[in-house]
Amino acid sequence: MSASAPKTIGSLDGLEPSSCETAASALAIVRDGVITGEGPTTAGRVHFSRVLDADDVAWCARILTAAALNDTPVSRAEAEALFEIDAAATERKDDGRFEDLLAKAVAHHTAAASGLPVPPPAPRCAAAETAIESWAPVNARGVRTDALEWVAKRMRGKRQANRVLRAMVATLVGVSVLPLAQLPSMIDIGM
Repeated sequence: MSASAPKTIGSLDGLEPSSCETAASALAIVRDGVITGEGPTTAGRVHFSRVLDADDVAWCARILTAAALNDTPVSRAEAEALFEIDAAATERKDDGRFEDLLAKAVAHHTAAASGLPVPPPAPRCAAAETAIESWAPVNARGVRTDALEWVAKRMRGKRQANRVLRAMVATLVGVSVLPLAQLPSMIDIGM
């Protein structure tokens, strides 16, 4: 986000997520707004199609941290919806905030799906000032293989690489699960 105060975002036509399913549906509305530049999440502002901006990220954070979801870990459906938003955006104007939010949501889902303790998603996981390292698993011990395979599969072939997510996966399971094409960008040889 910019140095100025964040804008206040409105409501999704009265839709406040009451479950992971309605949160995933609300995130799909954000994705549609990113794709078309139109819809309830873009109302009252200029929004170009395929651009992800700070207001879009604020919508995502608000949805993921809705009061009704306080005791619920990030679901696979919510994480999938965030990956879809990531894929829909060809241009970023969010100062890296979405990359951080996506990595935290995926880490939260992966850890929770593995039965590991996670903090409530609201607001700790979505807060930009909370470092992912302060709560996410630091090694693969206890993380389910199928959850890690899902993350690796979602990361393959992405034209925009998420540095935070790549680093988390590399820390959890080593670079062996990452696509070989991403290895050069992860390793700084210092030449």
